[in-house]
Amino acid sequence: MKKLIALLAGLLLLGTMSFAADPAEGFWISVDEKTEKPTAGWQIQVANGKLSGKILSVADKAQDVFADGGKGKHYDNFMNGVDVGTLHSVGTSWIWDLSKDAEGKWSGGYIIDPNDGKRYKCRITFHKADGKKYKKDTLEMRGEVGPFGRSQFWTIATEAEASALR
Repeated sequence: MKKLIALLAGLLLLGTMSFAADPAEGFWISVDEKTEKPTAGWQIQVANGKLSGKILSVADKAQDVFADGGKGKHYDNFMNGVDVGTLHSVGTSWIWDLSKDAEGKWSGGYIIDPNDGKRYKCRITFHKADGKKYKKDTLEMRGEVGPFGRSQFWTIATEAEASALR
């Protein structure tokens, strides 16, 4: 009987672990790498094995602002030909189609910068807080064009914090 209980407890624990969220999932604040000021609150989530991210709030702008930097740019493989400039920054998924490489590491997808409408290949890497380089849990979001790219380092947030930028 004890062996059966131990086996069931082990299976329950294993089942719980298999449904644990990836550490990249959650709420994040994007930070401008030049000014170090918050730019947007994001929700990063996994659905059907693919990672995506949408903006929940933007800093220093009206929350109903259009992504006007992308006027005239069409992304048929992203939004079925919708003009990016007709979309609100808040509530739109600007990150999509990333595949899991390892726990907390995703690549192969895309990100559109709503400020300029440009599409980039995207890689996301989760960095656990270590008290040294990473004071808080950090998400490294890297946009790339060919061999060139740049990274932004986003900080962990609660849903309320990610939704409250104004």
